Amino acid sequence: MSDIKKLTDRIKKFRNKRNWRQFHNPKDISLSLVLEATEVMEHFQWRNDVEIRKHIREHKEEIGEELADVLYWILLMSSDLKIDIKKALEGKMKKNEKKYPIYKAKGKHEKYDKL
Repeated sequence: MSDIKKLTDRIKKFRNKRNWRQFHNPKDISLSLVLEATEVMEHFQWRNDVEIRKHIREHKEEIGEELADVLYWILLMSSDLKIDIKKALEGKMKKNEKKYPIYKAKGKHEKYDKL
């Protein structure tokens, strides 16, 4: 059993034991995903590069917890929608490799249509 499958099963077990499935429609799960992502962003908002490096050193565990919350919702939503998230990521990476070939994109931050 893959690590992703194990994590997803654990999340679903957690949810189902609390009878929360009834609240988990795609709209509300996607909203929760975005809200958790903004909690990651709050760690970096209004900080310069030096402050960010210091904040990461001092708050790495909290940042990790916020990232875990984001992953929680991604795994739950992909499971509920019957999307193989590993396969979806692999497919997306192949598309990105075509959009951003190394010879065009290396060291650049422009979007693929501006390279």
